[in-house]
Amino acid sequence: MHAAFTTEAAAPIKVHAFTRQSWTSAALEGPLSAFAETQGFVGGKGQVVTLHDGDGKPRDILFGLGDGQDCLAFAALSARLPKGTYKVETVPDDWPEAWTAAGWADGAYQFDRYRKFIEAPPHLALSTEGTAADEASALSREADAVALLRDLVNTPAADMGPTGLQSAVSALGETYGATVEVTIGEALLDANYPMVHAVGRAAHEAPRFIELSWGRKDAPELAIVGKGVAFDSGGLNIKTGDFMRIMKKDMGGAAHAIALAKLVMDAELDVHLKLYVPAVENAISANSFRPGDVLNTRKGLKVEIDNTDAEGRLILCDALARAEDSDPDLILDFATLTGAARVALGPDLAPFYTRDPALADAMRAASETTGEPVWEMPLWMPYRDMLSSSVADLCNSGGRQAGSITAAVYLAHFVERERWMHFDIWAWREAKYGRPAGGAATGLRAVWSMLQTRYAKSA
Repeated sequence: MHAAFTTEAAAPIKVHAFTRQSWTSAALEGPLSAFAETQGFVGGKGQVVTLHDGDGKPRDILFGLGDGQDCLAFAALSARLPKGTYKVETVPDDWPEAWTAAGWADGAYQFDRYRKFIEAPPHLALSTEGTAADEASALSREADAVALLRDLVNTPAADMGPTGLQSAVSALGETYGATVEVTIGEALLDANYPMVHAVGRAAHEAPRFIELSWGRKDAPELAIVGKGVAFDSGGLNIKTGDFMRIMKKDMGGAAHAIALAKLVMDAELDVHLKLYVPAVENAISANSFRPGDVLNTRKGLKVEIDNTDAEGRLILCDALARAEDSDPDLILDFATLTGAARVALGPDLAPFYTRDPALADAMRAASETTGEPVWEMPLWMPYRDMLSSSVADLCNSGGRQAGSITAAVYLAHFVERERWMHFDIWAWREAKYGRPAGGAATGLRAVWSMLQTRYAKSA
């Protein structure tokens, strides 16, 4: 069971959650109703009112969900609660238990790798009666995957370089009986991953291409690709200090891909899973790739380097070409690819691109179910002209305008199939919900919901 959940709740502290619209003191009994009135509780977002018993111990907690649109609203409560066992007794009729669990785990999360003292998290009691046991198990698996993702992103590059990413995938392979193959350093050239080699060759840790295989080979193949830039200095187009400060998170796409692969294997989804992680550090040394260089790709297209800080799409184009080799049913890729996506949609809203209208509809439906926001962006192929080069097949940067779109259009040169979806995510969150800033899942639960529907086992 996830660290913030429990199935043992002999005498839990009761939580009553209301939106502004659903709030009524008539829903409460006895002194709690009168206490709510005297404390001015109205269901406002993040509002907390605690009623104690005669011994001074908390007995009931009122919590405000605001307008009810934030699926992680419970994070604002669990982030401030002391250790103890809590049971949510009251929520609005249309508030899913999955939203409660996701928010609770989100707020209770602590990154403890480098801290000596960590307080125990508050425990949310989940029901395990009848079919609820399966639901509790699913919620726990999802929370564990999100925690893994956040741990990977929060770990600094000194401990989560290309080798660290390889170790994370290898650990999954060992846990679930998957096969893991790794191509490292100069061997990348022999295996035809020239872009992965070029981007990562300047770093102390050798670049590598990590591939995990799991599941029945005659099942539909699901390919998941994650950008694994362990740290991004910008290369010779070096970033300024403020933009470089959080670049340990530039492997956030790989963290999402690894977490999603964990969910697939943990739930034994009936697919042939292929996970691809090109893992590099974009560093600076005498052998760094340069602006103006023309580099080859796995697909054979030649790319002129306009900006060495547009490196994520370079390693992804080799990975996507590899994913197409085995004719998968679906390709998903995750990447912390552009700042332009954040300018357009902010930190929480995950933009996605696809050629497949049915896949886009399925993604929107999953977003509605999970409450996790995603937004389809136009894969506007006329913008390929922004990527034109006078000396090569294309250029790796289209300039400042439509930056997220031109990055997706660049990737589209390396994926021929219709059933492909690209996510341009941030994988980070500034201080919010009462927690410090740090790694965050962006679109993961929505994608997982979509996959469960797409590959549901027949009765």
